[in-house]
Amino acid sequence: MRTIQTKQITKIVAELCRKACYEVTPDMRAAFEKAQKSETSPIGKDILGKLLQNADLAASGTAPICQDTGMTVVFVELGQDVHIEGGYLEDAINEGVKNGYTDNYLRKSVVAEPLFERKNTTNNTPAVINVRIVPGDRLKIKVAPKGFGSENKSVLKMLVPADGIEGVKKVFLEAVKYAGPNACPPMVIGVGIGGTMDKAALLAKQAAVRSIDSRNSDERYAKLEDELLEMACQTGVGPQGLGGINTAVKVNVEWYPTHIAGLPVAVNINCHAARHADAQL
Repeated sequence: MRTIQTKQITKIVAELCRKACYEVTPDMRAAFEKAQKSETSPIGKDILGKLLQNADLAASGTAPICQDTGMTVVFVELGQDVHIEGGYLEDAINEGVKNGYTDNYLRKSVVAEPLFERKNTTNNTPAVINVRIVPGDRLKIKVAPKGFGSENKSVLKMLVPADGIEGVKKVFLEAVKYAGPNACPPMVIGVGIGGTMDKAALLAKQAAVRSIDSRNSDERYAKLEDELLEMACQTGVGPQGLGGINTAVKVNVEWYPTHIAGLPVAVNINCHAARHADAQL
């Protein structure tokens, strides 16, 4: 059994909030550079250059990558041989989010109740926290601030098995077209297939923050990732929706077993920032 203090968790979550909002990940920076070289639209090519410039300015501490620093989504892999001491795990994470957003002057965008008063919580808490118990004595944390220009364009569709792969592709393409310029392309798109309604949505969210250098371990789904990326880029939406061939830089697909009568499909879109930062304790 390994003991981790909640104050350690709070500290690392605060730093991950800052890092995710200020630092474009190396894989995304490389994707911008690759896209700029391949882009056929002069405007699109210029926009991709501006995104690289913006990434440099953000990394220098001038300002976050985007003014919408999102609602904080946190993925936790908790080793079953870890004992957390000093308080409640979710309280420690939310304290880290509060400190990270307040100390680093990140925009607070969370309202305490969604429908009636919609009063700002003033510290970007609570986070959306997903915890998975795994083997081992390590605690892994991924912080993924999710802006709502892209989040609002998410799609969930309960297909039936007869819809098959063509049905999945149809849902995906409609989602990309619906997102258009509003999701701040070039996008990273996560697709979740299978499970139940809620599981498909979670899979899509996890896929949206997977490295763009990764591929699904099942070759059939890896091939589908490539096909969906080509479909997205053929829409001609282009960088920031002003036309071009780089509407998306990656599509990641995750899947899970499902019911004999179901084929849930979820599409979760990340803007060009595709913010996330990871740590292990």
